[in-house]
Amino acid sequence: MFEKLTERIQGAVKSLRGQGRITETNIQESLRSVRLALLEADVHVSVVKDFVEGVKAKALGAEVLQSLSPDQHFIKILYEEMVRVLAAGDARLAFPPLPPGIVMLVGLQGSGKTTTAGKLARHFMADGHPALLVPADVYRPETGDGPVEICRKAVAEARKRGMHRVILDTAGRLTVDEPLMAELAQIVAAVKPDESLYVADAMAGQSAMGTVKAFHEKVALTGVILTKADGDARGGAVLSVKAVAGLPVKFVGVGEKYDALEPFHADRMASRLLGMGDVMSLIEKAQSAVDVREAEAMAQRLRKSDFTLEDFRGQLRQMRKLGPMEQILGMIPGASAALKGVDPSEVDERRLKRVEAILDSMTPHERAHYQVINGSRRRRIAIGSGTTVAEVNQLIKQFLTMRKMMGQLRRGGMKNIRRFMAGLPGR
Repeated sequence: MFEKLTERIQGAVKSLRGQGRITETNIQESLRSVRLALLEADVHVSVVKDFVEGVKAKALGAEVLQSLSPDQHFIKILYEEMVRVLAAGDARLAFPPLPPGIVMLVGLQGSGKTTTAGKLARHFMADGHPALLVPADVYRPETGDGPVEICRKAVAEARKRGMHRVILDTAGRLTVDEPLMAELAQIVAAVKPDESLYVADAMAGQSAMGTVKAFHEKVALTGVILTKADGDARGGAVLSVKAVAGLPVKFVGVGEKYDALEPFHADRMASRLLGMGDVMSLIEKAQSAVDVREAEAMAQRLRKSDFTLEDFRGQLRQMRKLGPMEQILGMIPGASAALKGVDPSEVDERRLKRVEAILDSMTPHERAHYQVINGSRRRRIAIGSGTTVAEVNQLIKQFLTMRKMMGQLRRGGMKNIRRFMAGLPGR
């Protein structure tokens, strides 16, 4: 997420390494690099100016802690200022005590409103709140009531069914026009949504913020959902929302799947943008995806050096539940730097699927006792998984290496992680 901005900011900090303390002279180059990084990321110029001035004032006005080097202290200040810039209002959704809570999604065509509506419904249901999705875009091949009546009837139906949430997926346009705004205003008057959220394409940069402002003036938005943040997003949108529209970011879309929608946390986003990882989000993902009892049983087997290919297969499946590997590695502090320069295919999910296919082609007995996998069995496994004997051999070799490395991995050996990922079949 926003890899180019992260790399540029990290580069700006390097010039302070080895310095005895922060001075007005040695900080100028770092501030200049930060300014250029933000402008290249398409951050609004007023945000860039405010951010850089805030960093400079803090850097020159504070004593460097003895426990921190100048570059570490500079990162600390960047983090604090970025949290300030990102934190605009309350990022939580506000609903009345009595359901249903009504969310209206608005935005231009192609921003991902309909996909986001499905993701939002899944998010609500995961929290125990049944949701009713309402297709209020009658300009697709649909007939019947107009959008205002559709929304009114949907809210009444939600109350009748005891639904907790109603999500209104409204029509979009290629550009802002008065008929669209008038229609949205009529929907607001008819159903009085609790949350009116603008769905913005993160790849559009700060240019999307002008449209957010136009919608806000007509509909009184309560927040923004940024989509496609996993793509080639430069970061301008997420850092410009507050300055241009004065609205909080409520959610961030980080993938195509329906579970790829994350509640927005300013501190976590700042940590990711600075390449410091996002341990809290990783923990939350793990808590929702990992079977605790299975994890405890596996931990016991690891302590006894009884880790099998069956355990390996289960570990891969648990890992894939967390999301794409590149996203997960981005949440681990130091992983991005440690894996810098590694071929992206080395963390490609398709390679993990290929490994899983090999494991699935083994019998339960073979996965429990790898020693029985002789030449003829390896040929059968290769045919069954659509791979080669060489790939089967490579996987078994890597599995044996992994067993030896488990202790080092638990102590944070990122070099070992890179070595293991580089050796997986499919390279």
